[in-house]
Amino acid sequence: MELSQVQQHAEKAIDNVGRVIVGKHPVIELTLVALLSQGHALVEDVPGVGKTMLARSLAQSIGCTFKRIQFTPDLLPTDVTGVSIYNQKTQEFEFRPGPIMANIVLVDEINRATPKTQSALLESMEEHQITVDGVTHILPRPFIVLATQNPIEYEGTFPLPEAQLDRFLMRISLGYPSHVDELDILDRQQFRHPIEELGQAITLEELVAMQKAIREVHLAQEIKEYIVSLVNSTREHEEVYLGASPRGSLGLYRTCQSRAAIRGRDYVIPDDVKALANAVLAHRLIISPSARIRGVTARMVVEELLRELTVPGGRPLGAS
Repeated sequence: MELSQVQQHAEKAIDNVGRVIVGKHPVIELTLVALLSQGHALVEDVPGVGKTMLARSLAQSIGCTFKRIQFTPDLLPTDVTGVSIYNQKTQEFEFRPGPIMANIVLVDEINRATPKTQSALLESMEEHQITVDGVTHILPRPFIVLATQNPIEYEGTFPLPEAQLDRFLMRISLGYPSHVDELDILDRQQFRHPIEELGQAITLEELVAMQKAIREVHLAQEIKEYIVSLVNSTREHEEVYLGASPRGSLGLYRTCQSRAAIRGRDYVIPDDVKALANAVLAHRLIISPSARIRGVTARMVVEELLRELTVPGGRPLGAS
């Protein structure tokens, strides 16, 4: 697939999802960026804003397999990966695949499961495979985990460990709709939900071709240095206990390629880095306890670094 075709297919998919997720074009674009970059996304927001619908409508727009896993405290790792069952007729063990064996897997309320069950996702998210009873099973391609969690309700939850957070390419927030958009939502759902009539916008083969095509997007040496400088700055910031890992640099590199291709460019510009920095890097930072007491957040740190760092071809804010 040519890079010029990526924009056409991306616009069709985004517009199709927009029939269900009203007024959230930037969020839909971010989710598609994660999908094209072959990464996983953590959708963190309050209940009822459309996190589950975002995953369902994206899967229907692409025509790929979709599975939903509701994480609860009593969920077992085998409920995610699958289990081997003894067949009395053949006198052999047969593997019964779990819901993880799909192209798009929605993990609802991921922080409600125990750490043991959460860890069942680690191998699949990083290596695109699962191991059950010593046997490795390859996951279908493409494969993306869209996990949701409620950021305001912590009773009965198990916070995600840093190792698992780092495996999410992006953290996305939907937010409440505007007054006009919420009225539009009421009108659209008067008789039935738009998801019931949502068709397919692109094929699975076209998506795979798009994932390969974005690798051709050019990053100038100055842009690469800008990305690495930004990530390095998170490690040296006085209010950050633990900065972003090299996986953060790679994630920002790949997502910038995807965003540029979606915008119809075969090259990355500094605005791509700025637009994606918070979504890709903020969840990888651990703020020091003293800074958290003062109300400092990871997003605030990333925004501060973006203001202070010299943009390729420009000057830092406040420079004379």
